[in-house]
Amino acid sequence: MINLKIGQKIPLNIERMGINGEGIASYHGRLVFVPYALPTEEILAEITENARNFSRAKVVKINKKSKYRVKPEDRVYHELSSSHIMHLAYPQQLEFKRDLLRQALEKYRPTGWRKYELLPTLGMEHPLRYRNKLQFQVRRLNNGDVIAGLYKEGTHHLVNLENCLVQDEVIQNIANRICRLIEKYNLPVYDERKVMGIRTIVARRSQKTGEVQIIFVTSARISLDGQVWPAPREELSKRQRKDLVKMDDILSDLTEEFQEIVSVSANFHPKKTSEIYGDRTQMLFAEKETITEGVLDYDFELSPRAFYQLNSEQANVLYGEAVHALNPKKDDRVIDAYCGVGTIGFGVAKKVKSVHGMDITPESIADAKSNAKRLGFKNCHYEVGKAERIIPNWYKSGHRATALIVDPPRTGLDDALLETITTYTPEKLVYVSCNVSTLAKDLVILSQFYSIEYIQSVDMFPHTARTEAVVKMRKLAQPLAAPFRAEKSKASYSKPRRKRK
Repeated sequence: MINLKIGQKIPLNIERMGINGEGIASYHGRLVFVPYALPTEEILAEITENARNFSRAKVVKINKKSKYRVKPEDRVYHELSSSHIMHLAYPQQLEFKRDLLRQALEKYRPTGWRKYELLPTLGMEHPLRYRNKLQFQVRRLNNGDVIAGLYKEGTHHLVNLENCLVQDEVIQNIANRICRLIEKYNLPVYDERKVMGIRTIVARRSQKTGEVQIIFVTSARISLDGQVWPAPREELSKRQRKDLVKMDDILSDLTEEFQEIVSVSANFHPKKTSEIYGDRTQMLFAEKETITEGVLDYDFELSPRAFYQLNSEQANVLYGEAVHALNPKKDDRVIDAYCGVGTIGFGVAKKVKSVHGMDITPESIADAKSNAKRLGFKNCHYEVGKAERIIPNWYKSGHRATALIVDPPRTGLDDALLETITTYTPEKLVYVSCNVSTLAKDLVILSQFYSIEYIQSVDMFPHTARTEAVVKMRKLAQPLAAPFRAEKSKASYSKPRRKRK
Protein backbone atom coordinates (compact mmCIF):
# COMPACT_ATOMS: atom_id res chain seq x y z
CA MET A 1 0.00 0.00 0.00
CA ILE A 2 1.32 3.43 -0.96
CA ASN A 3 2.61 5.83 1.70
CA LEU A 4 1.27 9.38 1.59
CA LYS A 5 2.77 12.43 3.28
CA ILE A 6 0.95 15.20 5.14
CA GLY A 7 0.57 18.11 2.75
CA GLN A 8 1.00 15.94 -0.34
CA LYS A 9 -1.39 16.84 -3.18
CA ILE A 10 -2.94 13.99 -5.15
CA PRO A 11 -5.67 13.61 -7.82
CA LEU A 12 -8.72 11.63 -6.71
CA ASN A 13 -11.88 10.25 -8.30
CA ILE A 14 -14.62 10.21 -5.65
CA GLU A 15 -16.47 6.89 -5.72
CA ARG A 16 -19.06 7.11 -2.95
CA MET A 17 -20.07 8.84 0.29
CA GLY A 18 -19.23 7.55 3.74
CA ILE A 19 -21.36 7.47 6.89
CA ASN A 20 -20.19 10.96 7.90
CA GLY A 21 -21.06 12.49 4.54
CA GLU A 22 -17.48 12.58 3.31
CA GLY A 23 -16.39 11.58 -0.18
CA ILE A 24 -14.42 8.33 -0.41
CA ALA A 25 -11.77 7.58 -3.02
CA SER A 26 -9.08 4.96 -3.54
CA TYR A 27 -5.51 6.04 -4.33
CA HIS A 28 -3.27 3.13 -5.29
CA GLY A 29 -5.26 0.84 -3.00
CA ARG A 30 -5.42 3.25 -0.06
CA LEU A 31 -8.77 4.68 1.07
CA VAL A 32 -8.90 8.47 1.29
CA PHE A 33 -11.74 10.32 3.03
CA VAL A 34 -12.44 13.85 1.78
CA PRO A 35 -15.08 16.07 3.45
CA TYR A 36 -17.34 18.07 1.08
CA ALA A 37 -16.43 15.92 -1.97
CA LEU A 38 -19.21 14.14 -3.88
CA PRO A 39 -19.41 10.91 -5.90
CA THR A 40 -18.29 11.19 -9.57
CA GLU A 41 -16.19 14.28 -8.81
CA GLU A 42 -12.57 14.51 -9.92
CA ILE A 43 -10.59 16.59 -7.46
CA LEU A 44 -7.13 17.67 -6.38
CA ALA A 45 -6.81 16.86 -2.68
CA GLU A 46 -4.26 17.59 0.03
CA ILE A 47 -3.47 14.94 2.64
CA THR A 48 -4.25 16.16 6.18
CA GLU A 49 -4.00 12.96 8.24
CA ASN A 50 -2.66 9.42 7.91
CA ALA A 51 -3.91 6.38 9.81
CA ARG A 52 -2.78 2.79 9.37
CA ASN A 53 -5.34 1.83 6.73
CA PHE A 54 -6.61 5.14 5.39
CA SER A 55 -5.88 8.83 4.96
CA ARG A 56 -7.90 12.03 5.27
CA ALA A 57 -7.64 14.93 2.88
CA LYS A 58 -9.18 18.28 2.04
CA VAL A 59 -10.40 19.55 -1.30
CA VAL A 60 -7.92 21.86 -3.02
CA LYS A 61 -9.67 22.08 -6.38
CA ILE A 62 -12.66 20.43 -8.05
CA ASN A 63 -11.72 19.63 -11.62
CA LYS A 64 -15.01 17.93 -12.47
CA LYS A 65 -18.11 18.75 -10.41
CA SER A 66 -20.98 16.41 -9.62
CA LYS A 67 -24.23 17.39 -11.32
CA TYR A 68 -25.79 17.21 -7.85
CA ARG A 69 -23.44 19.77 -6.26
CA VAL A 70 -25.22 22.97 -5.17
CA LYS A 71 -24.04 26.17 -3.52
CA PRO A 72 -24.75 26.00 0.25
CA GLU A 73 -27.24 28.64 1.35
CA ASP A 74 -25.67 28.96 4.80
CA ARG A 75 -22.26 30.64 4.60
CA VAL A 76 -20.96 29.20 7.91
CA TYR A 77 -22.09 25.60 7.59
CA HIS A 78 -18.59 24.42 6.57
CA GLU A 79 -17.16 25.88 9.79
CA LEU A 80 -19.27 23.77 12.13
CA SER A 81 -18.89 20.17 10.99
CA SER A 82 -17.35 18.14 8.19
CA SER A 83 -20.47 15.95 8.20
CA HIS A 84 -22.77 18.68 6.92
CA ILE A 85 -23.98 18.02 3.37
CA MET A 86 -25.71 21.23 2.31
CA HIS A 87 -23.55 21.13 -0.82
CA LEU A 88 -25.53 18.09 -2.03
CA ALA A 89 -28.92 18.63 -3.73
CA TYR A 90 -31.73 17.71 -1.35
CA PRO A 91 -33.27 14.79 -3.33
CA GLN A 92 -29.84 13.16 -3.39
CA GLN A 93 -29.46 13.79 0.34
CA LEU A 94 -32.55 11.64 0.85
CA GLU A 95 -31.13 8.82 -1.25
CA PHE A 96 -27.82 9.10 0.62
CA LYS A 97 -29.65 8.64 3.92
CA ARG A 98 -31.18 5.39 2.71
CA ASP A 99 -27.66 4.36 1.70
CA LEU A 100 -26.50 5.08 5.28
CA LEU A 101 -28.74 2.21 6.36
CA ARG A 102 -27.29 -0.05 3.67
CA GLN A 103 -23.73 0.73 4.81
CA ALA A 104 -24.51 0.10 8.46
CA LEU A 105 -26.27 -3.19 7.71
CA GLU A 106 -23.40 -4.33 5.51
CA LYS A 107 -20.93 -3.58 8.29
CA TYR A 108 -22.76 -5.45 11.08
CA ARG A 109 -24.61 -8.05 8.95
CA PRO A 110 -27.67 -8.94 11.08
CA THR A 111 -29.52 -12.08 10.07
CA GLY A 112 -31.13 -11.72 6.63
CA TRP A 113 -29.86 -8.16 6.17
CA ARG A 114 -29.59 -8.39 2.38
CA LYS A 115 -33.35 -8.95 2.11
CA TYR A 116 -34.45 -6.09 4.40
CA GLU A 117 -36.83 -3.71 2.64
CA LEU A 118 -35.38 -0.19 2.88
CA LEU A 119 -38.13 2.28 2.01
CA PRO A 120 -37.32 5.65 0.37
CA THR A 121 -36.41 8.36 2.90
CA LEU A 122 -39.27 10.69 3.84
CA GLY A 123 -38.02 14.28 3.53
CA MET A 124 -39.27 17.84 3.93
CA GLU A 125 -40.85 20.11 1.35
CA HIS A 126 -38.92 23.10 2.74
CA PRO A 127 -35.78 21.78 4.51
CA LEU A 128 -34.70 25.03 6.21
CA ARG A 129 -35.56 26.75 9.53
CA TYR A 130 -36.65 23.39 10.92
CA ARG A 131 -34.93 23.31 14.32
CA ASN A 132 -37.41 24.28 17.03
CA LYS A 133 -34.72 24.40 19.71
CA LEU A 134 -31.56 26.46 19.99
CA GLN A 135 -28.73 25.64 22.39
CA PHE A 136 -25.95 28.17 21.91
CA GLN A 137 -22.81 28.72 23.97
CA VAL A 138 -22.14 32.35 24.93
CA ARG A 139 -18.76 34.13 24.98
CA ARG A 140 -17.49 37.71 25.32
CA LEU A 141 -14.78 38.73 22.87
CA ASN A 142 -11.81 40.89 23.79
CA ASN A 143 -13.50 43.97 22.31
CA GLY A 144 -16.52 43.46 24.57
CA ASP A 145 -18.86 42.03 21.92
CA VAL A 146 -20.97 39.07 23.04
CA ILE A 147 -21.48 36.17 20.61
CA ALA A 148 -23.55 32.98 20.74
CA GLY A 149 -23.19 29.86 18.65
CA LEU A 150 -21.66 26.40 18.43
CA TYR A 151 -18.11 25.11 18.65
CA LYS A 152 -16.29 24.27 15.46
CA GLU A 153 -15.95 20.50 15.24
CA GLY A 154 -13.12 19.19 17.39
CA THR A 155 -12.10 22.63 18.70
CA HIS A 156 -12.84 25.24 21.37
CA HIS A 157 -13.40 27.88 18.70
CA LEU A 158 -16.92 29.27 19.01
CA VAL A 159 -18.58 30.05 15.67
CA ASN A 160 -20.91 33.05 15.96
CA LEU A 161 -24.33 32.08 14.56
CA GLU A 162 -26.42 35.18 13.90
CA ASN A 163 -28.44 33.73 11.03
CA CYS A 164 -28.30 29.93 11.11
CA LEU A 165 -30.58 28.81 8.30
CA VAL A 166 -31.65 25.57 9.95
CA GLN A 167 -32.76 27.33 13.15
CA ASP A 168 -36.28 28.63 13.70
CA GLU A 169 -36.11 32.32 12.79
CA VAL A 170 -37.93 33.61 15.89
CA ILE A 171 -35.63 31.93 18.40
CA GLN A 172 -32.62 32.93 16.30
CA ASN A 173 -33.74 36.58 16.62
CA ILE A 174 -34.26 36.11 20.37
CA ALA A 175 -30.73 34.71 20.79
CA ASN A 176 -29.29 37.68 18.87
CA ARG A 177 -31.23 40.10 21.06
CA ILE A 178 -30.07 38.37 24.24
CA CYS A 179 -26.46 38.94 23.17
CA ARG A 180 -27.11 42.66 22.66
CA LEU A 181 -28.86 42.93 26.06
CA ILE A 182 -25.97 41.16 27.81
CA GLU A 183 -23.72 43.83 26.30
CA LYS A 184 -26.12 46.64 27.22
CA TYR A 185 -26.40 45.65 30.87
CA ASN A 186 -22.80 44.41 31.12
CA LEU A 187 -23.79 41.03 32.50
CA PRO A 188 -20.98 38.57 33.30
CA VAL A 189 -20.31 35.90 30.67
CA TYR A 190 -18.70 32.56 31.42
CA ASP A 191 -15.04 32.11 30.56
CA GLU A 192 -13.41 28.69 30.91
CA ARG A 193 -10.35 30.18 32.57
CA LYS A 194 -11.66 32.52 35.29
CA VAL A 195 -14.96 34.34 34.75
CA MET A 196 -18.29 33.17 36.17
CA GLY A 197 -21.48 34.10 34.35
CA ILE A 198 -23.91 33.17 31.57
CA ARG A 199 -22.58 30.16 29.65
CA THR A 200 -25.47 28.87 27.49
CA ILE A 201 -28.73 30.14 25.98
CA VAL A 202 -31.44 27.54 25.42
CA ALA A 203 -34.63 28.50 23.57
CA ARG A 204 -37.47 26.33 22.26
CA ARG A 205 -40.50 27.35 20.19
CA SER A 206 -43.72 25.44 19.65
CA GLN A 207 -44.64 24.94 16.02
CA LYS A 208 -48.28 24.54 17.10
CA THR A 209 -48.74 27.75 19.14
CA GLY A 210 -45.58 29.80 18.59
CA GLU A 211 -44.94 29.87 22.36
CA VAL A 212 -41.30 30.23 23.42
CA GLN A 213 -39.46 29.10 26.55
CA ILE A 214 -35.98 30.34 27.47
CA ILE A 215 -33.33 28.91 29.81
CA PHE A 216 -30.23 30.83 30.88
CA VAL A 217 -27.55 28.37 31.97
CA THR A 218 -25.15 30.20 34.28
CA SER A 219 -22.12 29.34 36.39
CA ALA A 220 -22.79 32.36 38.65
CA ARG A 221 -25.67 33.05 40.99
CA ILE A 222 -28.40 35.34 39.72
CA SER A 223 -30.32 38.16 41.35
CA LEU A 224 -33.93 39.11 40.63
CA ASP A 225 -36.24 41.42 42.60
CA GLY A 226 -33.57 41.70 45.30
CA GLN A 227 -33.35 37.94 45.80
CA VAL A 228 -30.27 35.81 45.10
CA TRP A 229 -30.56 32.31 43.61
CA PRO A 230 -29.29 29.79 44.52
CA ALA A 231 -29.52 31.18 48.03
CA PRO A 232 -26.02 31.44 49.55
CA ARG A 233 -25.29 29.81 52.91
CA GLU A 234 -23.55 32.94 54.13
CA GLU A 235 -23.44 36.60 53.15
CA LEU A 236 -21.84 37.22 49.76
CA SER A 237 -18.54 39.06 49.54
CA LYS A 238 -18.21 42.26 47.52
CA ARG A 239 -16.57 40.28 44.69
CA GLN A 240 -19.33 37.67 44.72
CA ARG A 241 -21.99 40.38 44.48
CA LYS A 242 -20.17 41.87 41.52
CA ASP A 243 -20.30 38.48 39.78
CA LEU A 244 -24.08 38.14 40.17
CA VAL A 245 -26.08 37.89 36.94
CA LYS A 246 -28.63 40.67 37.45
CA MET A 247 -31.71 39.52 35.56
CA ASP A 248 -34.23 42.31 36.26
CA ASP A 249 -33.55 44.52 33.22
CA ILE A 250 -32.83 41.81 30.65
CA LEU A 251 -35.92 39.86 31.71
CA SER A 252 -38.12 42.96 31.44
CA ASP A 253 -36.78 43.90 28.01
CA LEU A 254 -37.04 40.38 26.58
CA THR A 255 -40.60 39.68 27.68
CA GLU A 256 -41.77 43.11 26.52
CA GLU A 257 -40.12 42.85 23.11
CA PHE A 258 -41.04 39.21 22.39
CA GLN A 259 -44.65 38.49 23.32
CA GLU A 260 -44.11 34.84 22.30
CA ILE A 261 -42.00 34.21 25.42
CA VAL A 262 -44.16 32.45 28.03
CA SER A 263 -41.42 31.31 30.43
CA VAL A 264 -37.83 32.12 31.36
CA SER A 265 -35.80 29.85 33.65
CA ALA A 266 -32.29 29.83 35.08
CA ASN A 267 -30.15 26.74 35.44
CA PHE A 268 -27.19 26.80 37.83
CA HIS A 269 -24.18 24.98 36.39
CA PRO A 270 -20.92 25.94 38.15
CA LYS A 271 -18.96 22.80 37.24
CA LYS A 272 -16.37 22.71 34.46
CA THR A 273 -17.93 19.90 32.46
CA SER A 274 -19.29 19.46 28.95
CA GLU A 275 -22.79 18.80 30.29
CA ILE A 276 -25.28 21.44 29.18
CA TYR A 277 -27.24 21.62 32.43
CA GLY A 278 -26.51 21.65 36.12
CA ASP A 279 -28.73 20.02 38.74
CA ARG A 280 -30.80 23.06 39.79
CA THR A 281 -33.33 24.99 37.70
CA GLN A 282 -35.45 27.95 38.80
CA MET A 283 -38.39 29.58 37.00
CA LEU A 284 -37.87 33.36 36.74
CA PHE A 285 -40.86 34.34 34.63
CA ALA A 286 -43.90 32.18 33.97
CA GLU A 287 -46.88 33.36 32.05
CA LYS A 288 -47.10 29.59 31.49
CA GLU A 289 -44.71 27.01 32.92
CA THR A 290 -45.02 24.87 29.78
CA ILE A 291 -45.46 25.38 26.06
CA THR A 292 -48.21 23.63 24.10
CA GLU A 293 -47.02 21.58 21.15
CA GLY A 294 -48.96 19.36 18.78
CA VAL A 295 -48.20 16.06 17.06
CA LEU A 296 -50.42 13.62 15.15
CA ASP A 297 -53.98 14.40 16.30
CA TYR A 298 -53.40 15.74 19.82
CA ASP A 299 -51.71 18.55 21.78
CA PHE A 300 -49.39 18.15 24.74
CA GLU A 301 -47.42 20.26 27.23
CA LEU A 302 -43.62 20.55 27.39
CA SER A 303 -41.63 21.65 30.44
CA PRO A 304 -38.43 23.61 29.72
CA ARG A 305 -36.08 20.66 30.23
CA ALA A 306 -38.32 17.85 28.91
CA PHE A 307 -37.06 16.15 25.75
CA TYR A 308 -38.82 16.57 22.43
CA GLN A 309 -37.73 16.14 18.83
CA LEU A 310 -35.86 19.13 17.36
CA ASN A 311 -37.87 19.08 14.13
CA SER A 312 -41.58 19.39 14.95
CA GLU A 313 -42.74 18.99 11.35
CA GLN A 314 -40.85 15.75 10.82
CA ALA A 315 -41.75 14.51 14.30
CA ASN A 316 -45.29 14.19 12.93
CA VAL A 317 -43.92 12.04 10.13
CA LEU A 318 -41.67 9.96 12.39
CA TYR A 319 -44.30 9.25 15.03
CA GLY A 320 -46.92 8.61 12.37
CA GLU A 321 -44.63 5.97 10.88
CA ALA A 322 -44.06 4.45 14.33
CA VAL A 323 -47.82 4.16 14.89
CA HIS A 324 -48.29 2.68 11.41
CA ALA A 325 -45.52 0.12 12.03
CA LEU A 326 -47.04 -0.87 15.37
CA ASN A 327 -50.44 -1.48 13.72
CA PRO A 328 -52.23 -1.07 17.08
CA LYS A 329 -55.13 -3.38 17.97
CA LYS A 330 -57.75 -2.95 20.71
CA ASP A 331 -56.34 -5.82 22.80
CA ASP A 332 -52.71 -4.64 22.59
CA ARG A 333 -50.86 -3.88 25.79
CA VAL A 334 -48.10 -1.49 24.75
CA ILE A 335 -44.84 -0.62 26.50
CA ASP A 336 -43.31 2.68 25.38
CA ALA A 337 -39.65 2.57 26.44
CA TYR A 338 -37.74 5.87 26.42
CA CYS A 339 -41.21 7.46 26.29
CA GLY A 340 -40.19 11.10 26.91
CA VAL A 341 -43.36 13.16 27.44
CA GLY A 342 -45.48 10.32 26.05
CA THR A 343 -45.75 11.43 22.43
CA ILE A 344 -45.70 8.07 20.62
CA GLY A 345 -47.78 6.31 23.26
CA PHE A 346 -50.52 8.94 23.07
CA GLY A 347 -50.69 8.27 19.34
CA VAL A 348 -51.93 4.72 20.02
CA ALA A 349 -53.68 5.17 23.40
CA LYS A 350 -57.17 5.39 21.87
CA LYS A 351 -56.63 2.20 19.88
CA VAL A 352 -55.12 -0.17 22.48
CA LYS A 353 -55.96 -1.67 25.85
CA SER A 354 -53.11 0.02 27.74
CA VAL A 355 -49.89 2.01 27.40
CA HIS A 356 -47.08 1.73 29.95
CA GLY A 357 -44.11 4.08 29.58
CA MET A 358 -40.87 4.91 31.34
CA ASP A 359 -38.07 7.45 31.02
CA ILE A 360 -35.07 8.39 33.13
CA THR A 361 -35.92 12.13 33.08
CA PRO A 362 -38.32 13.08 35.91
CA GLU A 363 -39.46 16.25 34.07
CA SER A 364 -40.48 14.17 31.06
CA ILE A 365 -42.47 11.68 33.13
CA ALA A 366 -44.18 14.51 35.03
CA ASP A 367 -45.22 15.96 31.66
CA ALA A 368 -46.34 12.52 30.41
CA LYS A 369 -48.60 12.02 33.44
CA SER A 370 -50.00 15.54 33.18
CA ASN A 371 -50.59 15.21 29.43
CA ALA A 372 -52.31 11.83 29.82
CA LYS A 373 -54.64 13.26 32.45
CA ARG A 374 -55.43 16.35 30.36
CA LEU A 375 -56.09 14.22 27.27
CA GLY A 376 -58.36 11.90 29.24
CA PHE A 377 -56.26 8.76 28.76
CA LYS A 378 -57.00 6.55 31.77
CA ASN A 379 -55.19 3.59 30.23
CA CYS A 380 -51.73 5.23 30.36
CA HIS A 381 -49.25 4.57 33.16
CA TYR A 382 -45.81 6.22 33.49
CA GLU A 383 -42.80 5.70 35.77
CA VAL A 384 -39.37 7.28 36.20
CA GLY A 385 -36.53 4.82 35.69
CA LYS A 386 -34.66 2.58 33.30
CA ALA A 387 -36.57 0.23 31.02
CA GLU A 388 -34.32 -2.72 31.86
CA ARG A 389 -35.30 -2.38 35.53
CA ILE A 390 -38.97 -1.44 35.20
CA ILE A 391 -40.11 -3.87 32.47
CA PRO A 392 -39.12 -7.04 34.43
CA ASN A 393 -40.96 -5.63 37.47
CA TRP A 394 -44.07 -5.08 35.37
CA TYR A 395 -43.87 -8.65 34.08
CA LYS A 396 -43.49 -9.98 37.61
CA SER A 397 -46.58 -8.03 38.67
CA GLY A 398 -48.60 -9.56 35.82
CA HIS A 399 -48.40 -6.92 33.08
CA ARG A 400 -47.42 -8.73 29.89
CA ALA A 401 -46.92 -6.49 26.87
CA THR A 402 -47.96 -7.60 23.39
CA ALA A 403 -46.16 -4.68 21.73
CA LEU A 404 -43.01 -2.72 22.53
CA ILE A 405 -41.83 0.64 21.22
CA VAL A 406 -38.19 1.63 21.78
CA ASP A 407 -36.82 5.08 20.95
CA PRO A 408 -33.29 4.99 22.41
CA PRO A 409 -30.57 7.67 22.41
CA ARG A 410 -27.74 7.58 19.86
CA THR A 411 -25.92 4.94 21.93
CA GLY A 412 -28.66 2.45 21.06
CA LEU A 413 -30.23 -0.13 23.34
CA ASP A 414 -28.60 -0.84 26.68
CA ASP A 415 -27.32 -4.42 27.03
CA ALA A 416 -29.62 -4.99 29.99
CA LEU A 417 -32.63 -3.87 27.93
CA LEU A 418 -31.61 -6.21 25.09
CA GLU A 419 -31.55 -9.00 27.65
CA THR A 420 -35.03 -7.98 28.84
CA ILE A 421 -36.44 -7.83 25.28
CA THR A 422 -35.00 -11.19 24.23
CA THR A 423 -36.19 -12.82 27.44
CA TYR A 424 -39.80 -11.59 27.39
CA THR A 425 -40.14 -11.03 23.60
CA PRO A 426 -43.42 -9.17 22.91
CA GLU A 427 -45.17 -10.14 19.66
CA LYS A 428 -44.57 -6.76 18.00
CA LEU A 429 -41.51 -4.51 18.26
CA VAL A 430 -41.05 -1.05 16.76
CA TYR A 431 -37.54 0.42 16.96
CA VAL A 432 -37.26 4.19 16.38
CA SER A 433 -33.58 4.91 15.74
CA CYS A 434 -31.53 8.11 15.58
CA ASN A 435 -28.24 6.33 14.79
CA VAL A 436 -28.00 3.81 11.94
CA SER A 437 -24.78 2.29 13.29
CA THR A 438 -26.16 1.39 16.73
CA LEU A 439 -29.41 0.30 15.09
CA ALA A 440 -27.57 -2.18 12.85
CA LYS A 441 -25.55 -3.40 15.83
CA ASP A 442 -28.72 -3.97 17.88
CA LEU A 443 -30.37 -5.76 14.95
CA VAL A 444 -27.60 -8.37 15.08
CA ILE A 445 -29.20 -9.53 18.32
CA LEU A 446 -32.84 -8.65 17.67
CA SER A 447 -32.87 -10.44 14.30
CA GLN A 448 -32.36 -13.69 16.20
CA PHE A 449 -35.80 -13.19 17.75
CA TYR A 450 -37.72 -11.01 15.28
CA SER A 451 -38.27 -10.84 11.55
CA ILE A 452 -37.49 -7.38 10.17
CA GLU A 453 -40.44 -6.47 7.94
CA TYR A 454 -39.10 -3.11 6.72
CA ILE A 455 -37.02 -0.06 7.65
CA GLN A 456 -38.41 3.42 6.94
CA SER A 457 -35.87 6.27 7.07
CA VAL A 458 -37.10 9.76 7.99
CA ASP A 459 -35.05 12.92 7.44
CA MET A 460 -35.21 14.74 10.76
CA PHE A 461 -32.02 16.73 10.15
CA PRO A 462 -31.75 17.97 6.55
CA HIS A 463 -28.24 18.93 5.38
CA THR A 464 -26.54 16.62 7.89
CA ALA A 465 -25.26 13.05 7.55
CA ARG A 466 -27.83 11.80 10.05
CA THR A 467 -31.16 10.07 9.63
CA GLU A 468 -33.87 8.61 11.82
CA ALA A 469 -35.40 5.24 11.02
CA VAL A 470 -38.46 3.25 12.03
CA VAL A 471 -38.08 -0.54 12.03
CA LYS A 472 -41.11 -2.82 12.02
CA MET A 473 -40.44 -6.22 13.60
CA ARG A 474 -42.52 -9.28 14.41
CA LYS A 475 -41.64 -12.14 16.77
CA LEU A 476 -40.27 -15.29 15.13
CA ALA A 477 -42.17 -18.51 15.68
CA GLN A 478 -38.91 -20.05 16.90
CA PRO A 479 -35.95 -17.90 18.09
CA LEU A 480 -32.62 -18.51 16.40
CA ALA A 481 -30.62 -18.10 19.62
CA ALA A 482 -30.89 -18.25 23.39
CA PRO A 483 -31.84 -14.95 25.11
CA PHE A 484 -29.03 -12.41 25.08
CA ARG A 485 -27.19 -12.02 28.37
CA ALA A 486 -25.86 -8.60 29.32
CA GLU A 487 -22.65 -10.02 30.76
CA LYS A 488 -21.78 -11.43 27.34
CA SER A 489 -20.25 -9.27 24.64
CA LYS A 490 -22.44 -8.22 21.71
CA ALA A 491 -19.51 -9.30 19.57
CA SER A 492 -20.43 -12.94 20.21
CA TYR A 493 -23.53 -12.34 18.07
CA SER A 494 -21.69 -10.46 15.33
CA LYS A 495 -20.69 -11.94 12.00
CA PRO A 496 -17.45 -11.13 10.20
CA ARG A 497 -17.67 -8.38 7.66
CA ARG A 498 -16.76 -9.19 4.11
CA LYS A 499 -14.12 -6.94 2.67
CA ARG A 500 -15.31 -4.61 -0.05
CA LYS A 501 -13.75 -5.53 -3.36
